[in-house]
Amino acid sequence: MPCLNLSTNVNLEGVDTSSILSEATSTVAKLIGKPEAPAAYGELVSIGGLNAEVNKKLSAAVADILSTKLSVPKSRFFLKFFDAKASFSYLLGVIGSIYKVFNIIQLMDNIIK
Repeated sequence: MPCLNLSTNVNLEGVDTSSILSEATSTVAKLIGKPEAPAAYGELVSIGGLNAEVNKKLSAAVADILSTKLSVPKSRFFLKFFDAKASFSYLLGVIGSIYKVFNIIQLMDNIIK
């Protein structure tokens, strides 16, 4: 089940992204010998609360939703779990605070000029 994720800094206004993604998906599937049948991939990040029992229940529940709403067979759904440590969140909070302070300094600098 290949899952191609693409990101770009190119302005996509007026671009037919659907045809680009369709062609890229077909190319990937062909070159690695995998089907283009409906499939889904997800990532779940949580600070605590994840374990083998919970992950199994989460996978089943989300697979049911995707099967019902998108006709993605449960056997073609993959959910990746990541139990983040609270200390990582603190680090991200500090980085976010530094970024906000930097933006305020830039704003004040622009006002002074």
